[in-house]
Amino acid sequence: MRVLVTGGAGYIGSHTIVELLARGHEVCVVDNFDNSSPLVLDRIRELTNRDFTFHEADVRDTGAMSVILQEFGADAVIHFAGLKAVGESEKEPLRYFDVNNGGTVSLLQAMDAAGCARIVFSSSATVYGEPVYLPFDENHPCAPSNVYGRTKHVAESILRDWQHANPDASVVLLRYFNPVGAHPSGRIGEDPRDIPNNLMPFVAQVAVGRRDRLSVFGDDYDTHDGTGVRDYIHVVDLARAHIAALDHAAEKSGAQAFNIGTGQGYSVLDMVAAFSRASGRDIPYEIVPRRAGDIGTSLADPALANTVLGWRATHDLDDMCASTWAWQSANPNGYGSG
Repeated sequence: MRVLVTGGAGYIGSHTIVELLARGHEVCVVDNFDNSSPLVLDRIRELTNRDFTFHEADVRDTGAMSVILQEFGADAVIHFAGLKAVGESEKEPLRYFDVNNGGTVSLLQAMDAAGCARIVFSSSATVYGEPVYLPFDENHPCAPSNVYGRTKHVAESILRDWQHANPDASVVLLRYFNPVGAHPSGRIGEDPRDIPNNLMPFVAQVAVGRRDRLSVFGDDYDTHDGTGVRDYIHVVDLARAHIAALDHAAEKSGAQAFNIGTGQGYSVLDMVAAFSRASGRDIPYEIVPRRAGDIGTSLADPALANTVLGWRATHDLDDMCASTWAWQSANPNGYGSG
């Protein structure tokens, strides 16, 4: 297929492009480098020995997106472009709704103009909010507890309503749990700007000496060690979920959500210990107050993705930590390492 990828230079987008190219798809990448580096695209070409089309554009520019989609002749879109920091979303809600929801509306308008009716959307388990029961399945009520989660929930509603108005269209909503890890080559990985908002890149930066210590947000949750428990998924498994979703979208119309996780939970301190083993380095940390909007435990029931998409996670915690360390140790300053 001819697949347009918004936000393709980002962490998950870059790993997904590697998988798309490995399977022979033609790829067009759109990114404005708001939270990514142009070097990523060069490294993808090195890793895959394949080329692809690239346009530097903002997904909110409907005119530009319409031209790009039409000229490329896209069969489907994978939509990653968006803002993703929970804490930042609480401080800048209007910016988050503008980019995450305005961008989705703009993209769908451009898709309509280009006659493209298949989309795989980068959603999040944050749409569920506080658990009514665990593990989360796709029927769990959605009551997101932070602005970022609300923008993802609103985007899902926009996509469902668009599909309802276009019965032949196909929408696949992938609700990620906690992506971690890196490509086994160590050439591409997660490189957040400024202070990392997610646990694993922060831990990796402490291990490599970029930061003094990890802040652990709360040790009084109802978990085995008091720290937050999350369902971590290797980014390569997550990338492959997009391939399975794309195949599903090619065969079926409708709108459906899928949890993309492992069903296994690890606490913050579990992750610190595992990364210390993988890197051979101590990870100093301090306990600080909880963050607003965080929940104690988030755990996926991935059965629907396993059965309907024919996808399941294959990488374990050791893979997640080893690949992250391979990336961070080879690129101590991320893509700025040269």
